[in-house]
Amino acid sequence: MTGLRTVGTLSGAPQLLVMLPGVGMAAQAIFDAGFASAIERRGLPLDLLAADVSGLGLDAVDTWDALQDEVLAPARGRGARVWLGGISLGGLVAMAHAAARPGAVDGLCLLAPYPGSRPSVNVVERAGGPDRWQPSEQDLRDPELRVWQWLQRPPPALPVFIGHGTEDRFADRIQRVAERFPLASRHTVAGGHDWPAWLPLWERFLDTGLITP
Repeated sequence: MTGLRTVGTLSGAPQLLVMLPGVGMAAQAIFDAGFASAIERRGLPLDLLAADVSGLGLDAVDTWDALQDEVLAPARGRGARVWLGGISLGGLVAMAHAAARPGAVDGLCLLAPYPGSRPSVNVVERAGGPDRWQPSEQDLRDPELRVWQWLQRPPPALPVFIGHGTEDRFADRIQRVAERFPLASRHTVAGGHDWPAWLPLWERFLDTGLITP
């Protein structure tokens, strides 16, 4: 297997955030949108990498193993505080990674995270919501439902930023995901499922103080 491809440069900063792009989104697009520039303007000691995961989904086990073994674990091994983030499907993958590897990351930054397909979400809703749903073995063969199992009880000490545009086409379902986290973790801005919402959300994340100066 070839190594995981990333865009960005490691400077040895004490904090690292790895961002996972959405469907059809090149890793470079995160930099083109101004995410790294926003860090530089604030002078934050934060390295930013974007992983090239184009065309891959939740079941790309080798890719997520490589993300852990080649990027996240080495950074933590040198003492960095490591965040995992994602946009749209990348946000769902970030949650899946945290669910499958407890303690692997120090925080999550979820920008308009894809909440799962409607059939998967309907399984949870038909049961009366996440708190009443009791997943079956068959349910847990679905990687999206394994994320929802994790969302039943996310680690209470894990810092999470989750945000979306108020006109996002997935807004109602993203809000159901957001409600699994403390109120202070949830953020909305004007906009849809696109960069004019995602960049302001990223800037708000940088301004929360979760990334320590």
